[in-house]
Amino acid sequence: MDKYEQVIELAKRRGFLWNSFELYGGSAGFYDYGPLGSTLKRRIEQIWRELFVIQEGFMEIETPTVGIENVFVASGHVGGFSDPLCECRACGEAFRADHLVDRIVPVADALSNDELDRIIRENQIKCPECEGELGETYEFNLMFKTQIGPGSGRQGYMRPETAQGMFVDFLRLARFYREKLPFGATQIGKSYRNEISPRQGVIRLREFTQAEAEIFIDPQDKSHPNIGRFADTILNLYSDAAQEKGEVEKITIAEAVQRGIIAHEFLAYQIGLTNIFLQRVGVAPEMLRFRQHKKDEMAHYAMDCWDAEVSTDRFGWVEVVGIADRTNYDLCAHAAVSKTELSIYREYPEPKMVTRFVVKPNMGKLGPLFKGKAKTVAEALKALPREDLEKEEIKVIVDSEEIIIPKGVVEFAEETIKVSGENIVPHVVEPSFGIDRIFYTVLEHAFDEEAMPAKEDTEEEARIIMRFRNEVSPVQIAVLPLLTRKELIEPARKMESKLREKGLLVSYDDSGTIGRRYRRNDEIGTPYSVTIDYDTLEDNTVTIRERDSMKQVRTSIEGIEDTLYDLMYKSKDFESAGTAL
Repeated sequence: MDKYEQVIELAKRRGFLWNSFELYGGSAGFYDYGPLGSTLKRRIEQIWRELFVIQEGFMEIETPTVGIENVFVASGHVGGFSDPLCECRACGEAFRADHLVDRIVPVADALSNDELDRIIRENQIKCPECEGELGETYEFNLMFKTQIGPGSGRQGYMRPETAQGMFVDFLRLARFYREKLPFGATQIGKSYRNEISPRQGVIRLREFTQAEAEIFIDPQDKSHPNIGRFADTILNLYSDAAQEKGEVEKITIAEAVQRGIIAHEFLAYQIGLTNIFLQRVGVAPEMLRFRQHKKDEMAHYAMDCWDAEVSTDRFGWVEVVGIADRTNYDLCAHAAVSKTELSIYREYPEPKMVTRFVVKPNMGKLGPLFKGKAKTVAEALKALPREDLEKEEIKVIVDSEEIIIPKGVVEFAEETIKVSGENIVPHVVEPSFGIDRIFYTVLEHAFDEEAMPAKEDTEEEARIIMRFRNEVSPVQIAVLPLLTRKELIEPARKMESKLREKGLLVSYDDSGTIGRRYRRNDEIGTPYSVTIDYDTLEDNTVTIRERDSMKQVRTSIEGIEDTLYDLMYKSKDFESAGTAL
């Protein structure tokens, strides 16, 4: 087995991950999180909340996972959220065409369908399942459709990302934050993408969890007041230029901003924060890099975009976080479709005298002429340039209909007025975290296997250890009575209750030899095990075993909850926790 298979085998056996719907044969792209997996995932999410909600002050909201069609028309998902699909003419299996050619063409996702078909033909690429002929490539929209309401209902979609709910709530959020930039909102929740061929375990799912922040900033001031926090942080940067050379550059965040590698301080700050988060949950720093989107893959609306990528044994470098300056694209798109201005008022330090071209439709005349369309006609007139208003015949387009406007219903002129401020459309910096991918990389980077020392009471030849960071470990303390005897079980259960009251995640285990129980807890990543034995009944002391080193100390039961809490959360030195054995 390769490392991926070892990790997934352990994850299934120990209750981290299970294939969904196993009772009915399963379905690709779905996983259940078992008792330990669900706990590990929540602890990863809680660290994210601590950084983004508590420390950064970006309050969390929760929006529906089903969205009405207009939301996704505005976002571009209805028209452009698709992958190139080709099907085997023999067995009918579907594949992403760009994935079939990615070993031949480095940036296959930038190719057109015709180009993909040409490469498949020229390289005689066959169906990976049955070696059959592949059909022509076509675009497949990845959103799950649904109907809202009975009968024909209203067209809806399962959201493909959490972001749109925060953009739609922009005006409410602006009022909540008293219209003072920068401000942000966060959301952790499920998203759905009907992936063509999800064959990469939890790396590519049809239902997955995202943690996203949408941070609204002043387009004219993208500095960050706390950039000094990360100025000296050294990152593995794989910039556009570095990718041309094929070399990752080690560089401080301050230098990356100064040299213009990262577009501005606010984006750089989010990259620094992402670096802290990923290492804190257990991603190995030497296996983490930040890759800049190349010019030919950068979204047309993005000023700059970076992916946090983590090295994995089977899948190579995997994107786990995307950090982008999306400019004002999203707010402008929703404003256009909703016909609602999504802007924020910014007051000038001193009022200014400004000359403006002002269009004044006469609603008293437009109303009788156009009835219910009068307001829409007036808005269309305001949008016309001066040269169109000066023509003999004024025309506007309303609901795809050309309307001729009579003379005398609209006035226009240049006016000089005193202005105290202006409405601006904020730019958006978005860090978007794939929690399931992060979960898997934490599992893989924690996985270790070493020869079993003779002193451990077990028949196994090798010891598997999940070397989780303390604050993400799904079980923090194992309470182990040496034998299943009443006189040992009672004090062990009392200790279990005492540790739970302290807020520690505790498991109780009295099944099998003590060596086998140590082994089980090593496999699920329990940092510390406490053994209650017959000496405990004599001198009120217990043995604490450390997972990574397997060292043991003897310490008093009195205050044991504080000792273990300090080991877990306050970096207490293990050997100072008691007398070494």
